[in-house]
Amino acid sequence: MTAAVPQSSHIFAQFLEQLADAAGAAIMPHFRQGSAIDNKLEKGFDPVTIADKNGELAMRDLINRTYPSHGILGEEHGPENLEAEHVWVLDPIDGTRAFITGLPTWGSLIGLCSSKKPSLGMMLQPYIGERFTGDCSGAWYSGPLGTQKLTCRPCTGIENATVFTTTPALFNQVERPVFDQIEQIAQLTRYGTDCYAYCMVAAGQGDAVIESGLQAYDIVALVPIIEGAGGVVTTWTGGSPADGGQIVASGDPRLHDLLLKELSAAASA
Repeated sequence: MTAAVPQSSHIFAQFLEQLADAAGAAIMPHFRQGSAIDNKLEKGFDPVTIADKNGELAMRDLINRTYPSHGILGEEHGPENLEAEHVWVLDPIDGTRAFITGLPTWGSLIGLCSSKKPSLGMMLQPYIGERFTGDCSGAWYSGPLGTQKLTCRPCTGIENATVFTTTPALFNQVERPVFDQIEQIAQLTRYGTDCYAYCMVAAGQGDAVIESGLQAYDIVALVPIIEGAGGVVTTWTGGSPADGGQIVASGDPRLHDLLLKELSAAASA
């Protein structure tokens, strides 16, 4: 008999699963259904759909009914009670561009900051039926492949690394040459990954993610997953990633140190 895979003992681990159920139920009726798309920007394109809005509302409602003293920071409906000890950080659809083009590389990000630090997180992909969960001390996968513990793989050099970014368009004119240099050294670079890249690093399928311009709701949920699998997530200066900005996540701390040296030329203080 195969031994059961241990799961998180975090006090809010079961509630996290309930939030994921609520988000998936609200979002999935709109996937590949030709739902209307709104643009948040007057110049440029930042899409949002009813699925984004409904997914976040479903989670907010559950949080407010179950833990009314908790805070919430969501992409679509703003902040409330951010001075609380426990603050849920929500991005109902990370990868809305993938969502509106029918690609299953988007995910729902559900994170928890306790005393201002990321402590629990999940990336949910309800179409595929995958959940990546972490609590900083451990990380787990559940989905079509069963239930497995997540472990980052070793990688001691950039030349051996698979590096992800959603798009090079994330980088400004100072950041782009630094990323291009890393890409030239790296063994393989993959684009178009959104939140999935971080989960693939945690799963040992890739080695690093380099991005810029992130918001807290883009990264808080992913930090406990990466760290729980043995990896590292920081800003390009080596600081806390909790507020977003320039972010680098690595499966191997040795690789992380090398990437920070390369990124330092474009790191913002």
